[in-house]
Amino acid sequence: MKNKFNIAMVGGRGYVGQEIIGILNNHPLFILSKVFSSSAAGKSVSEYTKAINLNYSLLEDSNIDLEGIDLVIMALPNDDSYKYIKSIDKKYPDIIIIDLSSDHRFNPDWQYRVPEISNLQASNRISNPGCYASAMQFSLEPIKALIKGKVSCVGISGFSGAGASPNEKNDPENLKDNIIPYSLSGHTHEQEVSSYCYKDLSFSPHVGNFFRGILITSHIELKDKYSNDKISSLFKNYYESSNLVSISEHIPMINKVINSHKVFIGGITVDESGKNLTICCVLDNLLKGAATQVIQNLNSACGIDELTGINYE
Repeated sequence: MKNKFNIAMVGGRGYVGQEIIGILNNHPLFILSKVFSSSAAGKSVSEYTKAINLNYSLLEDSNIDLEGIDLVIMALPNDDSYKYIKSIDKKYPDIIIIDLSSDHRFNPDWQYRVPEISNLQASNRISNPGCYASAMQFSLEPIKALIKGKVSCVGISGFSGAGASPNEKNDPENLKDNIIPYSLSGHTHEQEVSSYCYKDLSFSPHVGNFFRGILITSHIELKDKYSNDKISSLFKNYYESSNLVSISEHIPMINKVINSHKVFIGGITVDESGKNLTICCVLDNLLKGAATQVIQNLNSACGIDELTGINYE
């Protein structure tokens, strides 16, 4: 096994890219060697203090120089990575690539992986899961065999989930004293969960007037009667060896999870019939919903402990 791994990031000026750079700055085995940007070429990657002379390289065409690079992080918006990956596939077919966007989440040649839920198979093309989709799968995976019929999930995210480029979902005036519902049918994260976890699902995302964090509340009908304690024990047993997932009887709060690598699941409540269950899950959309899982997946792909470089409480 190699002692050090050289990383190139394509993109990186967005919110998630900056979080990844922060984690890499403290990772003992990963070295950020190249960062490509169309808007910041020539500027210093100031957040990365392990290499004081690292500057952003210009991202202007699909012909990216990746000589000496072991791992590539694609940190571009949805629909932007195809042309770059097509070029990388031809020139560097053995290099490990992880894509943060939704572009390859349904591509059978890529492995889609939520770290605490599935093992990484032998693959050098990894698709990182979406933030909402991760929270929903954390909520459903331990009990999906118990579910009857359609699951309904309601999500609310901070406006960082709408990206750094100005739009109606991160417009301060539009968000003032407001919560904005959007993509009320067929959201890509709904498709992710339907494809990889539980098929019969509806999902309603919203964005609120706060910067980061996600809350998913799931309403679930069960095949048989269960108590709160029994459902809680199933979650605790499933995530027993997962240091980044915590189960509590209390309702988890977004303001307690921001800037954290962890997932908090709680508010587990079965109604009087014993068959209608409500579960809440919170995580930081920029970290555990994105950047943290990038590092976990890359650690796994390199054969090192999955939590290497991830400092958690």
